[in-house]
Amino acid sequence: MRAFVEWFARSPLRAFIIIFLLSFAVQCFFLTKAPEGWVRPNTRWEMPAIAYTLAERGEFADPYAIPTGPTAHLPPIIPGLVALIYRIFGLTLTAGYIALLLRITCHSAFYAMLPWVAGKLGVGKQSGVIAGLAWAFVADWPGHGEMLTALMLALLLVACVRRWHAPRLSAAGSFLLGMAWAVVFHVQPALLPTMLACMAFELGWSKDRRRWSFALIMVLGTVLVCLPWAWRNYAAFGEVFFIRSNFGLELRMGNHDGAAADIDVMGARQGFRHPRIDLEEAYKLREIGEIEYMRQARAEAIDWITANPGEFTRLTALRIVHFWFGPLHMPVAAAGVSALTVLALLGLWYSRGTTTIPQRAALIIPLLTFPLVYYIVAYMFRYRLPVHWIILILAAAAVWHWIRRG
Repeated sequence: MRAFVEWFARSPLRAFIIIFLLSFAVQCFFLTKAPEGWVRPNTRWEMPAIAYTLAERGEFADPYAIPTGPTAHLPPIIPGLVALIYRIFGLTLTAGYIALLLRITCHSAFYAMLPWVAGKLGVGKQSGVIAGLAWAFVADWPGHGEMLTALMLALLLVACVRRWHAPRLSAAGSFLLGMAWAVVFHVQPALLPTMLACMAFELGWSKDRRRWSFALIMVLGTVLVCLPWAWRNYAAFGEVFFIRSNFGLELRMGNHDGAAADIDVMGARQGFRHPRIDLEEAYKLREIGEIEYMRQARAEAIDWITANPGEFTRLTALRIVHFWFGPLHMPVAAAGVSALTVLALLGLWYSRGTTTIPQRAALIIPLLTFPLVYYIVAYMFRYRLPVHWIILILAAAAVWHWIRRG
């Protein structure tokens, strides 16, 4: 086993090709089992509904059960990519398959690059090989761009580690890194705390005061890339907000009378007020507008939290447990996720001798900051996927430690 892993790790390109082809074949096999009605362009859920409308009418709109007009319910990049495919190939079964193949390609490419990423982050290419090979057999096509988020985050963290080790910085490099963070925000805005924490680490760890000016240049790059979508939202809704509009809705879905920590459990035992599936809520949203609807939903959630601090604390604690140890109503899945989390802690400990302080920061900061918003909204497993790869390579580091020691 040791010789097999080391043979893979000696050539990241060879590892990439083999893991990519293996993962792509597995994903395509499962794609052949998907029913055509699920593959064909549809408006069943928010993302495909926006992409459908964007391809058909050129409007970023109508993610809910009825036409409701312009929306900022989702970030623009993933619906935009899917809409582009729909425009090129039509609202046909072929377009549906190509859109899914794009997700499968992203999934396979990301896990194929884990040996390279793990090497750059100090965990070892062998750990990336083990993680990539193990996850190549998992079919997972989340619909809101979680795999693209994971891929972009991994590249950003590698860039940050290189930046933190560099004796000198450049204004151009700082500006481009800020632009790259802004692009990933348009796929997953929940990464904003991660960027801020990375900047705080850089400024605190470095003794060079000139890094403050480079940090400002990076922020400038971020702001400039965010301006076009901010202007679109202002033109559509008359208000300025960060990328998405739906935080109030998500907060209310997770915090109300009868709420459960896991959205699947809550959906099974009682309906929740979401305009995607609740016609009454959709009509209300259309009547008062998306921004006012989200504002009222946020106010309802805050009023409930203020009136029920004990229940909110209980739900938050359960959501934290779900995020790190899996859906408790599915014991087998929870056992697997729990095992990965425990292995990752061991892998982080075993890797302390091979990682530098910046590499450890790049591994730990996303795990501490990215989940924060998900601790106060209803749990879904796909929320973990943008940082799940860090858990995988750390868990694989523990496995590789044991293999190496025989």
